[in-house]
Amino acid sequence: MTGLWLAVLLVGAVSMTLKATGPVLLGGEELPAALQRVVTLMAPTLLAALIATQMFGDGRSLTVDARAVGLAVGAFGVWRKWPTLLVVVLGAAATALTRLVTS
Repeated sequence: MTGLWLAVLLVGAVSMTLKATGPVLLGGEELPAALQRVVTLMAPTLLAALIATQMFGDGRSLTVDARAVGLAVGAFGVWRKWPTLLVVVLGAAATALTRLVTS
């Protein structure tokens, strides 16, 4: 077994252990309201952090380029509650147009 597969199995085992810890410790009881609010907000916060690092980080510095324009157009479309396909197409078009103009 290679080191990579060992790492994959180890991460999977740790993940399953962590996921099982909550229900075992709570014993079927509900989470307190304050903790429930935190848990509810964890997924959107993690998604926003992943988007931000992919959009503006290149590993060493902050990078603002045509992708930021596409993100802004997409965010505006989501805010205005446009259909998802339209938001994606307009965001991609805004990015492509910005790259065309700036290159």
